[in-house]
Amino acid sequence: MVQQLTSDIVPDIVYPDSDGQPMSDSTEQFRWIVTIKENLEILFASQDNVFVAGDLLWYPVQGNNKIRQAPDVMVVFGRPKGKRGSYKQWEENNISPQVAFEILSPGNLTKEMVNKLLFYQRYGVEEYYIYNPDTIDLTGLLRYGGDLEVIEEMNSWVSPRLGIRFEVIADTLEIYRPDGRKFLTSVELDQLREQEHQRAEQERQEKEAALIELEQERQRYQDLLARLQARGIDPENL
Repeated sequence: MVQQLTSDIVPDIVYPDSDGQPMSDSTEQFRWIVTIKENLEILFASQDNVFVAGDLLWYPVQGNNKIRQAPDVMVVFGRPKGKRGSYKQWEENNISPQVAFEILSPGNLTKEMVNKLLFYQRYGVEEYYIYNPDTIDLTGLLRYGGDLEVIEEMNSWVSPRLGIRFEVIADTLEIYRPDGRKFLTSVELDQLREQEHQRAEQERQEKEAALIELEQERQRYQDLLARLQARGIDPENL
């Protein structure tokens, strides 16, 4: 008779890097996700311990791969930049993302958004921003004590954590860095770089032209001196 042995080894739990859901449901939603994420990357580029991610699965509880959420954009202060397949909080000094953004699309259901809010409420998000680009509606929630509370006035609101300012105008949302520069799309950033390149090139050409003119003036002066000396005239006696 063969005795069957049972193993006490608990199999490793797999924490998938994807939930099978698309990053966005529309070009407008995708544009806003990328714009906010990339501009925050630029804003905190010099701070090594600020991690910014877009559509990255966040697992707050070790041992349970069902408890998870993938914010459209999230910011984590106190964690280094770097590649991650997902954000496993127990591997990150148990630091939860402090700021989360969600960009709405017609595909977002009320139940889904309620579940997101409950998740962020439970697992420590300090600031939560929800933007609907179709209706130009911006909602912000800030943690007071243990609860996320709705921010009454979002226009000109400055994020305590990020330092960025939100301006809701007639047909869009504008976000400004602490130094007053506006969040720009990748196309706008490229156009700005091209304008700066053209301006620098124009300044270079103007300086080059000024140097050429100065050299021409010097040469005319040398020619005049040579002609005077050829006639036996000492310029210093003029």
